[in-house]
Amino acid sequence: MLAPRLKANGRAFAHIAQYLPDLTALRRDLHAHPELGFEEVYTSARVAEALRVCGVDEVHTGIGKTGVVAVVRGRSTASGRMVGLRADMDALPLAEQNEFAWRSTQQGLMHGCGHDGHTAMLVGAARYLAETRNFDGTAVLVFQPGEEGYAGAKAMIQDGLFDRFPVEAIYAMHNWPAMKPGTIGINPGAMMAAADRVTIEVTGRGGHGAHPYLAVDPVLVSAHIITAVQSIVARNVRPVDEAVISLCAIQSGDLQAFSVIPGKATLVGTVRTFSVEVQALVEKRLAELCSAIALGMGATATVKYERVYPATINTVDEANFAADVAESLVGADHVQRDLEPSMGAEDFAFMLQNKPGAYLRIGQGGEGSCFLHNSRYDFNDDILPLGSALHASLVEQSMPLKA
Repeated sequence: MLAPRLKANGRAFAHIAQYLPDLTALRRDLHAHPELGFEEVYTSARVAEALRVCGVDEVHTGIGKTGVVAVVRGRSTASGRMVGLRADMDALPLAEQNEFAWRSTQQGLMHGCGHDGHTAMLVGAARYLAETRNFDGTAVLVFQPGEEGYAGAKAMIQDGLFDRFPVEAIYAMHNWPAMKPGTIGINPGAMMAAADRVTIEVTGRGGHGAHPYLAVDPVLVSAHIITAVQSIVARNVRPVDEAVISLCAIQSGDLQAFSVIPGKATLVGTVRTFSVEVQALVEKRLAELCSAIALGMGATATVKYERVYPATINTVDEANFAADVAESLVGADHVQRDLEPSMGAEDFAFMLQNKPGAYLRIGQGGEGSCFLHNSRYDFNDDILPLGSALHASLVEQSMPLKA
């Protein structure tokens, strides 16, 4: 019989700690059956089944293709209030290298980011809320597909998520291997950066490598662009603002054709920013710089700039409230209220563009742990009850029953 090794305060944690064997079994089953964004057929069915067993009031499937939403009403609903909780469900196109019994059974797919754990934690919260109903209002539990680059949150919103379930605020959390179990981090502002995709097409004139003066070499032009682009952040973005530009891949020519100058080159990369002003500045300077460098060398360059995920920005009141709730569980010494933002991205940002809310990090590792998106990563099952209790406590403390 599994027993919690991690301790926390409060009635919710004590109650949910009893679920650890069941939550662990669910989490490991999901880990063994990873699915990519919008392909979470097994995962969605497993979640819907677990929610019905938990005794929630409503289970809605097929929202945003494979999304699932559960509704739990409190002992009273006189307040008319509605609060949302969100977990992501999808896995990664990554070959797992772990050896434990619950390793992936799907070739080339892996839960390498802990979404299996996020899903299990929200199921645990659903079970507790359905059993106790110690709140005045309605809890909406959102199990979202396609976080890993598919904009599943956006798909659910476009499919009427907030029209059907008009929550006043929504909360989400992500495990963080760099933080110790029993710790929680948040800040009242930016948590994750916007993620944009950049594609640069350089067109020159192909020719013989022995006679480069008769050609316009797009590889040389690309090399100058790669170097010059690094000046945008250093010389155009204010030091107090943050931005990252990384050109991560270049494709041109044929490796077997060692003496052939190709006619074209394609560069692909990413831009990360926290403010729309800096985002617009970087987009403008990329187009200007690439075009000018190519023109100066007799080539042409076009820049395709795609805004993939917006920045994940917590609203101040909800972030401070979530930090207070976290403190009630683990104490002030174990809650970091000024957590440093990450340059990674998160499509919960789309939900925060529509509703007030907050995104938290829950510690799961500490020194020596595999980081996210690592082929040997695994979620730490010890934190399942704490994550569930944090979800549930956000609902109970948002919508308390009147004495």
